Amino acid sequence: MPRRLPQFEFTVLLALLFATVAFSIDAMLPGLPQIAADLTPDDVNRAQLVLTAFVFGMGFGTLISGPISDHFGRKPIILTGLGFYIIGAVVAGLSNSMEMMLLGRAIQGFGGAFPRTVGIAMVRDLYEGREMARITSFVMTIFMLAPAAAPSIGALIIAHFSWHGIFGAFVLVGLTGAAWLGLRQGETLDPDNHRHLNRADLSAGVRQVLGNYNVRIYTLILTLGFAQMFSILSSVQQIYDETYGLGESFPYWFGATALIAAISAILNGMLVTRLGMHFMIRLGFSISLIASTLAVALNLAGVAIGQFGFVVFFLWSVAMFFINAFTFGNLNALALVPLGRLAGLANSVIGALFTMGSVLIAAPVGLAFNGTPIPVMTAGIICSGLALLLFRLERKDG
Repeated sequence: MPRRLPQFEFTVLLALLFATVAFSIDAMLPGLPQIAADLTPDDVNRAQLVLTAFVFGMGFGTLISGPISDHFGRKPIILTGLGFYIIGAVVAGLSNSMEMMLLGRAIQGFGGAFPRTVGIAMVRDLYEGREMARITSFVMTIFMLAPAAAPSIGALIIAHFSWHGIFGAFVLVGLTGAAWLGLRQGETLDPDNHRHLNRADLSAGVRQVLGNYNVRIYTLILTLGFAQMFSILSSVQQIYDETYGLGESFPYWFGATALIAAISAILNGMLVTRLGMHFMIRLGFSISLIASTLAVALNLAGVAIGQFGFVVFFLWSVAMFFINAFTFGNLNALALVPLGRLAGLANSVIGALFTMGSVLIAAPVGLAFNGTPIPVMTAGIICSGLALLLFRLERKDG
């Protein structure tokens, strides 16, 4: 079996594995009302935990998948992750209680993290320089565009097969990725580059990562940034449906938001080389703070009602998603700068911490939904304001 597939096939395979995560979150959004009615009718806000459990499980998977793939190899770890992903989807799809649903989603998220985390390592194994950048850029573009189509696909499946059907689709996607990887792609990690799992070395590496002052600051800021984004994801379907009465057209509005936001990745690539990562990060959170403050003020003043209220919410949500490319990638890059050879472990540790930490912030925001967008907009003010304050505490000497 070839270690290196034709570049186009390898890129498409990797894009499928990456898109699995986005599909597993955003395709669920149209199904939340049905899940709430079936599994938690007394507290419909709890249906948002279907997303929370997935992301929390993904945080744990992110933490361990990178280091163990350095020891066991990329292919078996991705296949193992897809196995967990499929099992979790089956458990969730067959669930008859909210507790069983959340368990299945946590398992699914845990497994879904493996291909996302280890997939980047596969690119590093096989390519370098411009080829590596080209493949990574394409894969990340697909990852960003997937949310535009996922809700519409999810709504179509749910309309014909109820919310149970969407988990059947997840199983199919997982099996497709596993079969393609298993039958076509050989192991990419060179035998000479295998690393033994050493608890002492891993502990020392984690201490070195978390012992860096700036890394801690950047991780906290990433947590706040991801928290405000996940707060929106948790509440957005309810806001469209219950606040503005646009539940049926929600997938199209959300898709438009995601498509517009995807442009920010191109814009960031054009501007960051001229203006620098620090400027782009400050710009992103400043836009978020101003947009959130203005949106809350209009809502509290009673001006943002009816169609104008929806316009305010839509433009605000576009702004919040738009700034992600200005903040997430640049913050992650800054966090890895002082860590050199520990970049792989650092990426897993930082990713796990900000993923799980953001859930702890976003979950209460989602559960506080009161029929208006004010709670999630207020979270935008708090998270953006704190992020800007923390960024001022950065040490210029590293």
